[in-house]
Amino acid sequence: MIGGKYIEEKIRAPKEPGPAIVPFITAGYPNTKDFKQTLYEISKKADVIEIGVPFSDPMADGVTIQRSSHMAIENGVTLTWIFNQLNEINLDTPIVLMSYLNPLYVFGMEELVDASLESGVDGFIVPDLPIEESKELNQRLTEAGLALIQLVTPATPKDRIEMISDQSRGFIYAVTVKGVTGGEGALSADVTEYLKQVQEISKIPVCAGFGIREKSDVEMIADYVDGIIVGSAIVETIEQGNSPTEFLDRLKN
Repeated sequence: MIGGKYIEEKIRAPKEPGPAIVPFITAGYPNTKDFKQTLYEISKKADVIEIGVPFSDPMADGVTIQRSSHMAIENGVTLTWIFNQLNEINLDTPIVLMSYLNPLYVFGMEELVDASLESGVDGFIVPDLPIEESKELNQRLTEAGLALIQLVTPATPKDRIEMISDQSRGFIYAVTVKGVTGGEGALSADVTEYLKQVQEISKIPVCAGFGIREKSDVEMIADYVDGIIVGSAIVETIEQGNSPTEFLDRLKN
């Protein structure tokens, strides 16, 4: 099984009790030689793995992921490099690439689908692609069984959440805060009402991300989502030389 259905299956039946865990790492950061080993380690705990494709202007990301993206580019990481690395490993965990539109467009839509199927990539998150402009990419991915995962925010109106739910595969990415990734502040108390609404509307799993750093964050929203996305905090863990699997254990248990 590949693509959206595979992602949904793993999120609805996580490896451990509680919400599924979806860690984010930047490909080739802090160095390229450890990338595959890091994926192996994270796959022991992750239900889905989100891999960031380095981009020179990651506008939705905070300073941690911006820093990791810029260094990965300096390390020579490209979309082609990522696909080649994934071709060399076999993980029993769905892989989602988070990429801004430009690298995908330059790579080519037909080539993107072929490389994804060959390397085991199951879906994409494209934060700078509005749903109104996503028809071509979504159609190509859907025809191949791959997922285009769309984002909603606390400012997204109910009717738009419904439209995004209808056109998404794999899961809905529910952004928990206004602004960029990696915020230091605690989650707002009213985030649970927003997540409850998204879950009631969505026909597919809902995973929450942005600003999730502590076990207390997970506990606050666990009853309102199917999965937890953690990005900046795990990138910081890796760059400090600490174990990402131990961090994920502490986050959930």
